Amino acid sequence: MALFDENVTISPAPRRRRMTPSVAAGSWALAIALVALLVITFLPTSYVIQQPGPVYNTLGTARSADGTDVPLISIEGAETFPTAGALDLLTVQVVGNRERTPSWFELAIAWFQPSRAVLPIDAIFPEGQTSEERNEQSAALMVDSQKEATAAALSELGLDVGHTLLVHSVIEDSAAEGALEAGDVILEADGREATDATALREIINEGGGAPVEVTILRDGEEQRVSITPRETEVEGETTWLIGVTLTNDYDFPIDVTIQLNNVGGPSAGMMFALGIIDSLTPGELNGGERVAGTGTIDAAGEVGPIGGIRQKMWGAVDAGADWFLAPEANCDEVVGHVPDGLRVFAVEDLDGALDVLDAVREDGDVDALPTCMVG
Repeated sequence: MALFDENVTISPAPRRRRMTPSVAAGSWALAIALVALLVITFLPTSYVIQQPGPVYNTLGTARSADGTDVPLISIEGAETFPTAGALDLLTVQVVGNRERTPSWFELAIAWFQPSRAVLPIDAIFPEGQTSEERNEQSAALMVDSQKEATAAALSELGLDVGHTLLVHSVIEDSAAEGALEAGDVILEADGREATDATALREIINEGGGAPVEVTILRDGEEQRVSITPRETEVEGETTWLIGVTLTNDYDFPIDVTIQLNNVGGPSAGMMFALGIIDSLTPGELNGGERVAGTGTIDAAGEVGPIGGIRQKMWGAVDAGADWFLAPEANCDEVVGHVPDGLRVFAVEDLDGALDVLDAVREDGDVDALPTCMVG
């Protein structure tokens, strides 16, 4: 009897391969890296993300507080005219706040997207300021922006606009506490007319810390109060402050209402002014084209810089705009970052913005208009 079948080949059991030290070390390193990545993903960060926000046509409608669509700009007391195309204002959304910051993974993704920006949280949410305080400040800036835009537009059209300088709030423990109150109308300082905040600031600083006699109108009665400014350093420069925030109030000859909920800040001012002018003048200010833009504006029509302009340019492209009005003061942020298909013009004031719209409407020489140039 045979113990083995000679036609069957018996193979020895395979030997278990031992992992070399280098392979084992690599595996452990990979595992540790994956765990570390997972942990980092959920660690808090000190950054937020800016990205393009909603786009609103100042010639169109907006959603009211009760959820109905209403004209973004409505005017009573004057003849209005049909409009076409769009004069878009741009917004920026902020992803994250002090209560919930974006993860490191979200920041990494945003870093490589040209339409988004990663910023230190302190640049958007100052230390010690609550979200509620920031929202209130932003809403107040929006209200001021609408007033300044209306004043600039009506003045451009040759209408008389009355103006007063109001105390918006008095800073706690400041030099003005007990002397001034919210709602006071400031008439003069040291016998000179205080036409705006800049004029008042100049009068105060010329005194070099000496008491300033401020003439105010309170509850219909004229009063004089003496305030001794306090020395403060602002951006490395010594200045004298009395500790109030000011706002301009106007007496408009017609009623202009701007309806835009859940949007704050002053950066829509220029586009508000253009929308008002378009509504009050015959023809189409933009030639029926889709024009987008951004910039603060004051009653004199001066256009000022804003934040998030790169995100706003991408928002304009997404909305289908071909033309973009940018504050000249923001040109250093524009150069090298203009999305394909968007033509950007630099504007310093309301007249400059109207020049661009004239060229677009009349198919004029847009190449002759100011742009943001390198150097």
